[in-house]
Amino acid sequence: MTQKTFLLSAEGVNKSFDGFKAINDLNFYVEKGELRTVIGPNGAGKTTFLDLITGRTKPDTGRIEFEGVHDLGALTEHAIYRLGIGRKFQTPTVYSDHTVFENLVLSLEGSRGVFASLFFKLNPAQKDRIQEILETINLAPHAQRKAGTLAHGQKQWLEIGMLLAQEAKLLLIDEPAAGMTDEETARTGELLLSLVGKHTILVIEHDMVFVRQISQGRKVSVLHQGSVLCEGAADVVQSDERVIEVYLGRKHAR
Repeated sequence: MTQKTFLLSAEGVNKSFDGFKAINDLNFYVEKGELRTVIGPNGAGKTTFLDLITGRTKPDTGRIEFEGVHDLGALTEHAIYRLGIGRKFQTPTVYSDHTVFENLVLSLEGSRGVFASLFFKLNPAQKDRIQEILETINLAPHAQRKAGTLAHGQKQWLEIGMLLAQEAKLLLIDEPAAGMTDEETARTGELLLSLVGKHTILVIEHDMVFVRQISQGRKVSVLHQGSVLCEGAADVVQSDERVIEVYLGRKHAR
């Protein structure tokens, strides 16, 4: 299997900060259309890895490729965004004073700027696309509500919807279940599962109930000290003695 069969590949990647090796000879591969969950203890390098993919920081050595041809380490954040890589942070970053509908318009027409986007006349295809996204993220009844008035889980869904409006090929989802109720967590899992195959999704998560929900029959990767400790099905990973020692045992997985 060659590197070009993967949508995202990282080979021999290293990154240090003030002598601390956050990423250590990391090799990581994601196929197009895959939903991959990444778990690991605090300090395992999960957030740094997302920063490297999106260009917020650059690898010291090694190479991260997108679509088999784009060297992400050589590109700016904006250029990486334009390739179709979108990121949802742990804390939702929505336009609180704008409606849910307007947030999606701003994402759809982001390059025009806030005011130009809001006054830009949408064509029928764009209107249909936004309506489709509203239905997908379960916020159609709240389209005219200001985003700042939404519940925490709804803000998370809106931000995922904003990535969909950007037509992101690779969705980087950082701890989506954090701070959610059990019901919100379950609905978030259903949302991500509904996107499988249409988008490639990389999820960073700690909540093992959520991990089991979205990872049935799918690969889970465990990061430890900046490299992949093991990979496999959720139940196999959970029973791995190394994982129990460095992560699951500490977190009292439910």
